[in-house]
Amino acid sequence: MSSALPHTTSYYAASINHAVDYPPLKGAHVADVCVIGAGFTGISTALHLAERGYKVHVLEANRVGWGATGRNGGQIIGGISGEEKMARKLGAEGERRLWEMRWAGHDIIRQRVEKYAIACDLKWGYLDVAIKPRHLRDQEKELAYLLRNNFPFEVRSLSAAETHETIGTDAYIGALMNMGNGHLHPLNLCLGEARAAVAQGAVISEQSQVLRIEEGARPTVHTELGSVTADAVVLAGNAYHLVDSRLRGHLLPVNSYIAATEPLSDAQVRDINPLDLAVCDPNFILEYFRLSADKRLLFGARLNYSGHDPDRIKTVMRKRIQRVYPQLSEIKLDYAWGGTIGVTVNRVPQLGRLTNSIFYAQGFCGHGVNVTHLAGQIMADAVGGTLERMDVFANIPPVVLPGLRFYSKALVSLGVAYFRLKDRL
Repeated sequence: MSSALPHTTSYYAASINHAVDYPPLKGAHVADVCVIGAGFTGISTALHLAERGYKVHVLEANRVGWGATGRNGGQIIGGISGEEKMARKLGAEGERRLWEMRWAGHDIIRQRVEKYAIACDLKWGYLDVAIKPRHLRDQEKELAYLLRNNFPFEVRSLSAAETHETIGTDAYIGALMNMGNGHLHPLNLCLGEARAAVAQGAVISEQSQVLRIEEGARPTVHTELGSVTADAVVLAGNAYHLVDSRLRGHLLPVNSYIAATEPLSDAQVRDINPLDLAVCDPNFILEYFRLSADKRLLFGARLNYSGHDPDRIKTVMRKRIQRVYPQLSEIKLDYAWGGTIGVTVNRVPQLGRLTNSIFYAQGFCGHGVNVTHLAGQIMADAVGGTLERMDVFANIPPVVLPGLRFYSKALVSLGVAYFRLKDRL
């Protein structure tokens, strides 16, 4: 998320299990694969590769999980943004492949948390809430789709009354409960996966901003104090990627903000979320919330607001919390933070390669916890020569906005205004 906001203002940074400092890159190094970026995409890629026996070196400009990975809502939501476009491209034969990819990230997370004993407060259960009748119609289609594909977890529609009983608010007219989705502490998950990658032989260098990539049969990645020469390079910086000009103009940097309350009482938890579900509405300018492991309400929203002052974020988020939960009007807000997610214009994640040896994955459009783990697996496959799943994404041309690097704020403001209008219809 945004480089202008100190990472330490977030609840996640204040509640990490293990603080680890990886030294900056110094001197010349050689690896099979150099991964640029130590968020979910980069660390997931590195761990997949290390498990397969590759010598991997990860370069991170800041700290592991510093960006969107360590600041997001922590919701594990199935599906890939832009699925309808992908389905049209694939045709009927690709429907099963899309279904499997839709949930692959969930399976990877489950397996890694168990295999590597990662303490990240993993919980299952999710509500997709409805604000308008068209949302209920969309939920009916989603329910039918899940049932048609023999979804192995509990999934059912809730009436307005059942929704109120489940999450203690009259703000919604219904919901779709999905016990196959869930939530977790995203920074602790990423830090745990990083430790697992290192245990498998990967090397991580923090505070090592990449300055340039010297292309060739074996590209060399340069930082201020060192370099890594590798058979393959994976660009995994997402909204923060500035290294290669060929990927500029591909992503809209959309701001999202979260506030964390003080811990709630047992009575308050029973009132607003006794089942400990993650909740999200279907708008583009959406709101999302859940409980942390220590029973704080984590409430987030995408906002057309570019400031990063925690007190200002608390003021804005308090109004939204009060609208959904007036019974929490006097609750104290202990933390507030935010930053930037990468959103593609056509809402399809971008996975592909720039040369035979330089790959990239970015633009997860708010579904990052799930899809970044899938992307890491796909990147590892592609490095190994299996391109089938990567090509599903690569064959959908990105919509490129010239000058986006210089006019991103104006374009995002215009886009937010457009989608806010669509949300109201």
